[in-house]
Amino acid sequence: MSGLSLAEVSIMHAMSETQSSSAAHLKQAGKRIDELRDELRHHEYQYHVLDSPEISDAAYDALMRELRRLETEYPELVTADSPSQRVGGKPKEGFAKVQHSRPMLSIDNVNDEQELSDWERRVQSLLGGAEVSYICELKMDGVSLALHYDAGPGGSALLRRALTRGDGVTGEDVTTNVRTIRSVPLSVSKERLRQAKLPQSFEVRGEVVMPDEAFLKMNREREEQGLAPAVNPRNAAAGTIRTLEPNIVAQRRLDFYAYFALQQGESIFPEQLMALDALSAARFRVNPHRKALHTLDELLAFVAWAEGQRQSLGYEIDGVVIKVDSIAQQRRLGYTGRAPRWAVAYKFTARSGITRVEDIAVQVGRTGKMTPVAVLQPVFIGGTTVSRATLHNADEIERLGLKIGDSVLVERGGDVIPKVVAVVEDQQHPRGERIFAFPAHCPVCGSEVARAEGEADYRCVNADCPARLKESVLHFASRKVMNIDGLGEALVVQLLERQMLTSVAGLYALTEAQLLELDRIGEKTAQSLIAEIESSKKAPLNRVLFGLGIRFVGERTAQLLAEAFGSMDALMAASAEELEAVDEVGPRVAQAIQEFFAEAKNRELVERLRQAGLTFTAEKKRKSSQLEGLTFVLTGTMADLTREEAKARIEAAGGRVSGSVSKKTSYVVAGEDAGSKLDKARNLKVPVIEQAKLLEMLG
Repeated sequence: MSGLSLAEVSIMHAMSETQSSSAAHLKQAGKRIDELRDELRHHEYQYHVLDSPEISDAAYDALMRELRRLETEYPELVTADSPSQRVGGKPKEGFAKVQHSRPMLSIDNVNDEQELSDWERRVQSLLGGAEVSYICELKMDGVSLALHYDAGPGGSALLRRALTRGDGVTGEDVTTNVRTIRSVPLSVSKERLRQAKLPQSFEVRGEVVMPDEAFLKMNREREEQGLAPAVNPRNAAAGTIRTLEPNIVAQRRLDFYAYFALQQGESIFPEQLMALDALSAARFRVNPHRKALHTLDELLAFVAWAEGQRQSLGYEIDGVVIKVDSIAQQRRLGYTGRAPRWAVAYKFTARSGITRVEDIAVQVGRTGKMTPVAVLQPVFIGGTTVSRATLHNADEIERLGLKIGDSVLVERGGDVIPKVVAVVEDQQHPRGERIFAFPAHCPVCGSEVARAEGEADYRCVNADCPARLKESVLHFASRKVMNIDGLGEALVVQLLERQMLTSVAGLYALTEAQLLELDRIGEKTAQSLIAEIESSKKAPLNRVLFGLGIRFVGERTAQLLAEAFGSMDALMAASAEELEAVDEVGPRVAQAIQEFFAEAKNRELVERLRQAGLTFTAEKKRKSSQLEGLTFVLTGTMADLTREEAKARIEAAGGRVSGSVSKKTSYVVAGEDAGSKLDKARNLKVPVIEQAKLLEMLG
C-alpha cells in the first residue's frame, strides 16, 4: 500500500471489513433460506401428498413468512422452485398452445363383465397367448395434465411447463396456474431423482381433481356471491385450471395424481407398476389404490372392490383403468385410430335409485336465491340414505314435468349433491297430482319474491331477511364497504343468536353495555368497535350503496351510480331509462335496483340508515364526451399508464373499454408485448394506436 495516506488505508480496511461482513450475512441468510425451503417442502409433501400433516397451518404460515422476509431482504437468493414462488402473475393474453410430446389419447370404455372379457381375450390373442400382467388403477374423474421437468441447478429437475390435454395433440400452457397446486413439486432434487431412477429431463402425466370437500366449499362461496353452483368436481377442476387468475387457483384446493413417466414421449420404465413406484419415490402424489393382477376374475374382483370404496374416498372416481403392465407388450399391441389397445376403462354405473317426491320445499340462500328442493321418501344410494335432492330452479321443474307425488330417478353420479334426473311413469309408479307453484312471498321473512325477466331464479330481495342477514352484515362491515374493523363472523353470529341485531341498521343502535354481555368481549374491545361503527358513518355514498347488497351492484357500479345521481333519494326515484343511461348499467341491473327499492322493508332499512347519520349525498360527476361512441381494446404493457388507469380515463371521457376485438372495435391500444388481440385487430383491419396517440385523444 505504498503511497497511500493513512486515511485511505483506513477507508480500504473499512470497506474490506464491510464486504466481509456482508458476505458472512449473505452466507448465513442463504443457509437459513435453504433450511426453510427444505422444511416447507417437507410439510407440503406431508399435507398435500400423504394427507398426514405434522404441524398446524399457523406454524406453516410462520415458516413461510420468515422465508418471504429473507427473500425480500436478499432477492439475489430467490429461486424459481422456492415454495414462496408458487403464485405468480396472471398470463398476459390467455394460454399459449403447445404440441404434446406424444398424443394424449382417450381410453376405450367397457361397461360390463362380458365387454371386459372380450377385451381381455383380444389382448391375449394379439400377444399370441403370452403371459400378461395387468395394472389396475382408479379412474379419477378429473382433468388430464402433462408436466415437463428440465435440468436445474445442482443436478435437480425444475418444473418448466404444464399442459392441458386440449385436443389430444395440442394442449394449453397453464404453468402459472399449476405452480399453485401444492401436490405438484416445483422441483425434484438430485437425491430424489437418483432414488426414483429418473433423468433430469422428463415428463409426468396425470390427473388434476378437486376433492369433494373443496368442491362443496367452492359451491357455498359461489352461492354467497349470487353465482350458479358448479355442476360437478370435474367441471370445477377444469374451470379452475383454466382461469386467468392464479390466486383463484391457489385458493381452491386441487390435487394432482401422477400415472405416467415419459422421456421424449416414450415410457422411461419397462413396466407401468415400476413407473408408479418411481413417481412415488420422487414425491409425486400417486394413487395408493393400484394392483398388479393376472386373471379376468381378479380384474372383476378389483372393479367390485373399487366400486364399494367409491363413497369413502373423498374424491370422485367413475371407474377402473386396466393397463397391460409390460411396456414391450404395450408397443406390440399398439393403438386403434383413437385409443390404445393395451388399456381399457371399466366404467361404473351411475349411482341412482327410484323414490317418491313427498313434497317440494324452498330454501332461501345467503344471497336471497330461492332453491326448490325435493323432499323424498328416503332411499339408499351409493352408501348414503338420500332424503332430499336439488331441483335447481322453476325451469328445471317445468322441464321434468314434475308433480308432488311423482316417482323419480335420483342420481348421485359425479355431482356429490343428489339431483332428480327424470320422472318415472309406469304401472308400478303412477303419476302424482299436486302441481308445485313458487311462493309469492319469501317463506322466511314474508317479503315479496322477485324474478327478473329471462332468469330462472326467484329471489327474496329483503336485505334484512333472517336467511341472509349474517352475510348482509358481514358484507356491510367489510373493508371495501363500511370498513368496520373488528366485526367478524364469530361476533356477528353472537349478535344474531342473542337477537341484538335484526337488521343491518341495528349496528348503529348497539351500545357498549350490550357488547360487554357477549363472550370474549372486554371493555377495550367494546369501546373500539363502537368507535369503528361511529366512524363508518363518514363513508361516502358509493360505499353505502355497495353495502346495501343490491344484486349486480358491485363496488364500481355503486361508484358510477353515486356520481350519476348525487344522492340516495335521486337514485331511489330514478326510472329505468335514467338508470340505464349510467355507464355499465343495463336492463338487468336497472331492474334489480328498482326491485330492491320497491320492497318496503328495504326502504325502511334505508330510512333507518339515514336517521343513523350515514352519508346520503355525493358530488355529481360531469363526464367529458370527447370519446363518446368509441370502443377501445387494451393489449400489452403501456409505459405511463396501467390498464386500470387507461380504462378509467377512457370511460371518464365517454368511451368504452372492451375485453375482446371485433369489427365494432374503434381502436386497439397496443403496448409492449401485445399478444393475440393485436393480431386479430390487424386481421379485422381495426385501427391500432399506441399510448401516445391515446393520451393525445384524451387531451
